[in-house]
Parts: sequence; C-alpha cells; structure tokens
Amino acid sequence: MPGRIKSREIFEASCRVIPGGVNSPVRAFPGLDMTPLIAVRGEGAVVWDADGHSYIDYCGSWGALILGHAHPAVVKAAEEQLRAGSSFGMATPYELQIVEKIRHHLPSMEKMRFVSSGTEAAMSAIRLARGYTGKDTIVKFEGHYHGHSDGLLVKAGSGVVQINPEASSLGVPADYTRHTVCLPFNDIKTCRDFLRQHDNIAAVILEPIAGNMGLVPAHRDFIMMLREETEKKGTLLIFDEVITGFRVGLKGAQGYYGINPDLTCLGKIIGGGFPAAAFGGSEKIMNSLAPLGGVYQAGTLSGNPVAMRAGLAVLEELEKPGFYEALEKKTELLVEGLRRVSDCVNHIGSMFTPFFGPTEVHHRRVLDQDRYQQLFTHLFQRGVYFAPAAYETNFVSSAHTQEQIEETLYHFQKIKSYFSCVKAAGIPRS
Repeated sequence: MPGRIKSREIFEASCRVIPGGVNSPVRAFPGLDMTPLIAVRGEGAVVWDADGHSYIDYCGSWGALILGHAHPAVVKAAEEQLRAGSSFGMATPYELQIVEKIRHHLPSMEKMRFVSSGTEAAMSAIRLARGYTGKDTIVKFEGHYHGHSDGLLVKAGSGVVQINPEASSLGVPADYTRHTVCLPFNDIKTCRDFLRQHDNIAAVILEPIAGNMGLVPAHRDFIMMLREETEKKGTLLIFDEVITGFRVGLKGAQGYYGINPDLTCLGKIIGGGFPAAAFGGSEKIMNSLAPLGGVYQAGTLSGNPVAMRAGLAVLEELEKPGFYEALEKKTELLVEGLRRVSDCVNHIGSMFTPFFGPTEVHHRRVLDQDRYQQLFTHLFQRGVYFAPAAYETNFVSSAHTQEQIEETLYHFQKIKSYFSCVKAAGIPRS
C-alpha cells in the first residue's frame, strides 16, 4: 500500500528509543521487510493507520476484541468508570460482579484472582500448582505459548518462534527451565508414558485449542488422557484459555471438550480491550493463595475498575441470544472461501488459521512461512489485515459485516495467480 510515509517516520523514530520500535516483538512484522501497521484509530471491524489507510481487521488485538473496536457498550462502561476513578489499588464491587458472571459460565473456577496479563495468569497458576501440590516439575507442550515468564519459555509458540524455534530466549538460566518438561502435542503414548513414570509433576499446562502455533486443537482422546492421568497422580491440569475463554463459546474450551481442569487461565476478552487476565479453580486450591495460604501473588493494578467494567460489558453482550451462532456463521462464510486457496484451514468458532502444508496439522513446523508472508502482504496491500505471522491465529468479530467478508474473499480469489507472479518476479513491499 503506497503513501505510508507517516507510519514509516513514526516507526523509524520509535526504533531509536524502543527496542525494535515495538513493545511486543510480533508487532514489528518480523520477516516481512515492510513498515508495520502504526494504528491510530479503530471502529467496528476496521482499523486506521497513521497515514489514514483503513484495514479490515482480523487480528482484533490478538483475539481480545470479539465485539470489534470501540463497541458502544464497552466505551460507555469505560467512560463512566474513568469519570469515577481509573484506579484505586483497593477492592471494588466490579471485581465481584465479573467474577460471579465468569464462574456462572465456567463452574470449574469456583474462585479466581485477577491480574493484568496472560503471562501473569499462567505464571501465578504455576506457582499456585507447585505450592498446592508440593511438587516441582511442570509439563507443557511444544508450540504452546503461556506468556514470557522464564520457566515457560521452553519450545514456546507465537512470536518466540521467530527468534528461535527451540531455545525460546536468551537470559533464561537453565535452573529456571530444568523443572519444565516439554512434550509433543497430541502424542498420546509419549505423554501417557511420561506421566505414569514420574511422580514429581505439579501440573500439566496446555492450550486446549492451541492458538500460538497456528490454530491446532487438541484431539479429544489426548485431552481426556491428560485428565485421567493427572487425576491418578494428584497432578493439576491447567487450561490456558487466555485466547479461547469466551471466544469459542460462553463455556470456553473446557465446555467444548466437556472436561473440567483444576485451574484455568483467562485473558483478552474478559478485559474488554483493557489489560486484564485471571486464573482460578476450586476453592480448595485457590485458598492456598495469600492472605489465606502461603502462596504469594499480588499486583497494584490487578482488578483495575476500568478493565473490570469494560469486561463486564463485553460478557453481557456475549450472553445475548444467538450471539455465537451469528459469529460462527460469519466465520464459516470466510473460511469456506479461504479453503479454495489454502491447503488447509483449521477453524473452531470464530478462530481460524490458513496453513500451507499437510491437512493433518500437529506441529508448527508444517507451516510454510514464505507462502503465509506472501498471503499477508497481498492482503495488507489491499486493506485487509491478518495476523502478521504464520504462527498466530486470526479472529472474526461480531462487528465484521457480510460486505467486509465478501471484500476479503474477493482478494482471496486473486491469490493463486498472485502466487504465480510472486514466484516469477517477486513483489514490491510497502
């Protein structure tokens, strides 16, 4: 897309004072050799950059904006709270209100704690699991991303893959990761054997529907095996539903599979676009947290009233009859068109990822980054914004219109001939 002069100037200036010019690596468009999107405004399913160009947005703040940008109910709730006070560092009634609504839909979360990010939620859930069980080892899975805390940056997915697909980060001492075991996802035999052979496992944590290695759901038999084996050993099963919580339905992935985890991590949607996340589980486990128990966790901005009221407004919209049915119908329309181009499209609810590789997708290495980057650039130059990395998931919001989806599909119809042009001559980058 031509004429992105102001965006380029802002990005280049940012690079002089912010590492990489961004505050989260994937925002820098790694591997794309182009100026990243510098967003200044969003409304509905559209976002505008610093040069005034508009894009149909299928990233939606990485899944947080299930209602789209600046939804009137969310704006109203946030404005009212801003006028009443943006932060107190004290308990508020809004924390109680949203907790009651969440636990109504996710009964496995009898009690919960709010934090400010998904990283904090996963980190705190792990500490709680270790403190509650008295065990040290954590089991995670290849390609699953649970935030950037030291002990979980082992073969993680998401933007970490762009840095190094194996050792996820420098600066993480071996002593931090030696208690973390990373196993192959959806491999029943390997994982069952490991769980049966080891007694010092505090918790197994996973994204039940992985969203950071592309969209890759757990096989039902695999996740049922995890539930059975962890119960036998007194090991806690942690569902990282930072992405899937209230995205695949009111009951999340645990409702989709019909399995209750011991602990759940939530984020994104429950903050209504503001920084908020939570972790929770049974009363017995959660009572191990201070001030009731010996597991310490705290946060000055945890349960921020603006985020709580915004999140509450979102959940009230999601509870309206027919909400998810309408959202999934829009997503299916888009996915059907996408499947005419991509070798494989994984799709659950309003989440989708186009893959260029085998139909049966188990692990991130099947992704063809070059072809995805070509797809991204083709769409971006035509005003359609997908996640700028093959390892991320894309999202449809309730704000997307049929006209916007049809416009997106129109550009997909041109993609096969576009790929031929790319192979022959390359493409200009903006």
